[in-house]
Amino acid sequence: MSPELTERRPVSPPPGWDLDEAPFHAGEIAVQMRAGVREKAEIGGRRSIRRYMPDQHRQFFAQLPFIVLGGIDAQGQPWATLRIGEPGFVSSPDAGTLRIAGEMLDGDPLVDAWRTGAALGGLGIEPPTRRRNRVNGVVTDDADGALMVQVRQSFGNCAKYIQSRTPERILAREVDSTRAPQHRSATLDAADRALIARSDTYFIATRSTLRDDAPSQGVDVSHRGGLPGFVRVEDESTFLAPDYRGNQFFNTLGNIVEDSRAGLLFIDFDNGDVLYIAARAEIVWEGAALDEFSDAQRLVRFKVEQVRRSPSALPFRWSAVEYAPQWRVSGAESFNPAQREAQGGHRLHL
Repeated sequence: MSPELTERRPVSPPPGWDLDEAPFHAGEIAVQMRAGVREKAEIGGRRSIRRYMPDQHRQFFAQLPFIVLGGIDAQGQPWATLRIGEPGFVSSPDAGTLRIAGEMLDGDPLVDAWRTGAALGGLGIEPPTRRRNRVNGVVTDDADGALMVQVRQSFGNCAKYIQSRTPERILAREVDSTRAPQHRSATLDAADRALIARSDTYFIATRSTLRDDAPSQGVDVSHRGGLPGFVRVEDESTFLAPDYRGNQFFNTLGNIVEDSRAGLLFIDFDNGDVLYIAARAEIVWEGAALDEFSDAQRLVRFKVEQVRRSPSALPFRWSAVEYAPQWRVSGAESFNPAQREAQGGHRLHL
């Protein structure tokens, strides 16, 4: 082949992480070390975390009816929320840029957060197929409500712990026009506690210190799944969640080591209620409480600081749930908190 033809050949982005510095910040590295997986995480991170989106991820984001976002409000508090739209509302003009248009939900705590320079964590998740991909970056433009995001980290996650359910968009006129306004409180009321206790899914946004401009710094938003009852409500201000084995990058726990503020999002899939919680998180590495959660590697205890419940804010109706294949509990399709109590507290079997 002639040199001229060789020079004109497109150059593909290098696979994996292309910088000498690690794709992890100090908090993530500290948790990896304590968990005894530091070397494995470094090898896996350099192989699978990229500073661009592969074509498969770009196509995946474009087919979604909603995306989970993590951001930081004016007080520095991270929140997890959703944006919705017709497929294509998330697009990718190039491998290093994600454009997020669509609609914000009523009562979104990040409505005023998206400015140029804001850190953003994104999670594309497709419950029917159990696919999910992550993208973290920085907002470079917010013209006309559409966010242009410069990608700083992009990687896929496995299907583990994702419950399968199919969303169907409903028309605005089908949503109760007399729905109640968002309810705000400093504690969890009885309805909030009941929703958490029966939930099989939640999303969590966390942040690093953002003390420098390293690619490892920023906001992350992650998915957590389990059988109903896998999150234990201790009282109106405290709940406890297991941390199961994952990719061992510890993006969420590493952020918590650096900044204990967390934003959680629970969805009532029956009526479209959205429950936002701002909390302080503490990692529980050992102790009697850990023994109550079978196969949990660690626990995270959340101390509630703010609660915002938006009734019927999510305009989807969902098919019946099919639990992730990891849950090998007899009768899992009808498993509920009452059964959990009858089977001996909060112990789950994987």
